[in-house]
Amino acid sequence: MLDYAITIMLTAGIYAIFALGLNLQWGYAGLLNFGHVAFMAIGAYTTILLSLNAVPLPLAILAGMILAGATGGLLGMATLKLREDYLAIVTIGFSEILRFLLLNWSWLTKGSFGLYGFPRPFQDLVAPQNYNILLAVLVLLVLAAVYALLEILNSSPWGRVLKSIRDDEMVSLSLGKNAFHYKVQAMILGSSIAALSGSLLAFYLQYINPMNFQPIETFYAWIMVIMGGSGNNRGTIVGAFLLWGFFSGTRFLEGYLSFGPSAASATRMVFIGAMLTALMLYRPQGLMGRKEELAIGR
Repeated sequence: MLDYAITIMLTAGIYAIFALGLNLQWGYAGLLNFGHVAFMAIGAYTTILLSLNAVPLPLAILAGMILAGATGGLLGMATLKLREDYLAIVTIGFSEILRFLLLNWSWLTKGSFGLYGFPRPFQDLVAPQNYNILLAVLVLLVLAAVYALLEILNSSPWGRVLKSIRDDEMVSLSLGKNAFHYKVQAMILGSSIAALSGSLLAFYLQYINPMNFQPIETFYAWIMVIMGGSGNNRGTIVGAFLLWGFFSGTRFLEGYLSFGPSAASATRMVFIGAMLTALMLYRPQGLMGRKEELAIGR
């Protein structure tokens, strides 16, 4: 049970970091990013490919974050002067293009065979069977650091401008704020945070291939943000732990039901859909969100 609890904590912590990047983009800046998983993949693959070529892990992780941030910034610059739905279309398209590139660029990424045998942080400090405990502590420390950074930024003048752009961009423009630059900055930072979660996910799985980065991963992050409360970092973390706790806990029920694994998985998703529908009807701001922050145009 301890190993199982650590697994849940690891997975939930990694996806909480992933969802915090999306919450910055959507919850604070109002940006519709439907391809958030692409930046997780960039972080994972960049970190692993560099580390396999003897680049120190901290530099490999940083390179993944910089590359993902630059890519998010370029996508933002190409679309954010257009209507909001253009960003949604471009990001989901980019995530699928990237996944197929990773799948077919086999000389570099090994395609569907994936990458494995790469170094992990502090792996020589503990026995292999105890490594997940160390990694869980590392993930929680990173989660705390990302949360603290976002709280500082979001309570700063920069964060307040992001919220004003989200609520009414014309008001921000009339006050002399360059809304386009602020939105690009939110894309860059949110994408870099997603890349960091991708590196941690690779260290946890010890093996990655393009199938780890399908569109459903993005929508898991959306569920976490909506469930916890858009624009609330603590709510996003709570949403991540609730969602993965639900996924993990309901697996115990498969032995008591006549469903096969596929049917049980589909039933879980139906239940989550019904739960989100009820949440939107009776508490649209999410579990920890504030109703007064729900913008009319969002």
